[in-house]
Amino acid sequence: MNSIKKWIVYEWEETELLLRSIPATAVTLFVVSVVCMNLLANKTLLQLDWIALDGGILISWLSFMCMDIITKHFGPKASNKISLLAASINLLTCLIFFVASAIPSNANDYTAFNNIFGGTWFILLGSTIAFLSSAGINNVLNWMIGKSMENHPDEKLVYCTQTYISTFVGQFCDNFIFSVIVFVGFAPIFWDGFHWTVLQCATCALTGAVAELIMEIIFSPIGYRIVTRWREHSVGKEYLEFVGKGEV
Repeated sequence: MNSIKKWIVYEWEETELLLRSIPATAVTLFVVSVVCMNLLANKTLLQLDWIALDGGILISWLSFMCMDIITKHFGPKASNKISLLAASINLLTCLIFFVASAIPSNANDYTAFNNIFGGTWFILLGSTIAFLSSAGINNVLNWMIGKSMENHPDEKLVYCTQTYISTFVGQFCDNFIFSVIVFVGFAPIFWDGFHWTVLQCATCALTGAVAELIMEIIFSPIGYRIVTRWREHSVGKEYLEFVGKGEV
């Protein structure tokens, strides 16, 4: 019991210190991008037999870039905690949106508003599970690749290798898990038999991951520059020292 209490106290102190250490802009952009992804996913931008892209692709790169720079500088555990924070805020936001859509109003016809902001519970469930799963995979894989290349002289090459591989794998897992949960699991029940096959889910997840990887490649120089400046200015030094001395 004492060991559990000690672990809880340690984790609480570590999390408080982490939230004080990560620059507010990075956390804000990450949380906003997660919330926006949930909203933009309501619009399909492209739908063919072999690929389907929704509006979330326009900002998903920002979520993964934020996770990558946090993982690079603070470690995968820190990035996982911030991902959990972002998912929690997104759920709270969706709850507020749902309440707003459920409140009747005779001021105007808000059908379109209610349909978008009211959401569908199993889509929210699928997106939350997919996001948290892919975030964990992305963060750990990013860190493992970085550790395996830590003695490489070209830091920019290391960063690109970390981010490109982890982003591609993470985005694929995100797309695939979401598609399977929603279009294989729930859609046949709630959408009059409409469904995707697992192969369709895998194909769309793969093509979607390629498209999202291209976005990551375009904006990765920004992430590298941020990480470099964080290191030069010893951002989060107190947290990094605390974690280095921690026993948990």
